[in-house]
Amino acid sequence: MSLDNAIWLAGILTEAAVIGLLFYRRIWRTFPVFCSYLIWDILSNAGAYLISTYRPASYFHAYFVETLVDSALQFCVLVELAWSVLRPIRSSLPRSAIVVIGVLLLLAGAVIWPFASFSGLAHYTSKVWLTLTQLQHTISILRILFFLLLAGGSQLLSIGWRDRELQVATGLGFYSLASVAISIVQTHQSTGPQYVRLEQFVVVSFLVSLVYWLVSLSQKEAERRAFTPQMQSLLLAVAGAAHSSRVALTESRSGNDRESGKP
Repeated sequence: MSLDNAIWLAGILTEAAVIGLLFYRRIWRTFPVFCSYLIWDILSNAGAYLISTYRPASYFHAYFVETLVDSALQFCVLVELAWSVLRPIRSSLPRSAIVVIGVLLLLAGAVIWPFASFSGLAHYTSKVWLTLTQLQHTISILRILFFLLLAGGSQLLSIGWRDRELQVATGLGFYSLASVAISIVQTHQSTGPQYVRLEQFVVVSFLVSLVYWLVSLSQKEAERRAFTPQMQSLLLAVAGAAHSSRVALTESRSGNDRESGKP
């Protein structure tokens, strides 16, 4: 068995074990999107292998669809993690709070987008390939920043390394950091063997994240602590301000429609 096949098989088996653990310990109820992402990753990897083997002419189309779905799921995982972090005060938040979280992450991604186009990407002759690669880098950098935000603000957010949110974010952050670092190195490589060898490190880094999840998620979760009164007041104030702004904007649009005679 070649090294590539051995790493690929180890990744598939470890990812299947993580999914089994999520169902066994009923963690999927808290993180259904994360669980769906891992299931999708296994299916997409298996599909990509079959397509590249039996239908190589269709590989680009499959890769295009896979990248879009994968990026969308990864973005939704971040929204899910952020929403889960707010569990202690979710009952006090408006229903639109999760939408606000998604919008904030989208805005962060829009800020990251121009910086995710590394200078070495200019060697891509296809604009589609360039856009897909830039999209992957944007999502990776967003995951890194999300992890740093959770880890750096863990005291304020009353979460620790035994909390599922930080465990999931840590695995994503490590894999993303390795992926971005290796991508930067790859853009300066001129030979095929070097590029392929570095790509193996990306796969291995995800395997390390899977092993980390397998170990950390198998342990008993710490009882979730409540936010400090100061932090709770701050989060509720921010949520209230966002809700008020949305209501004011809606009323303003309705008033403009009435003035213009629109139904």
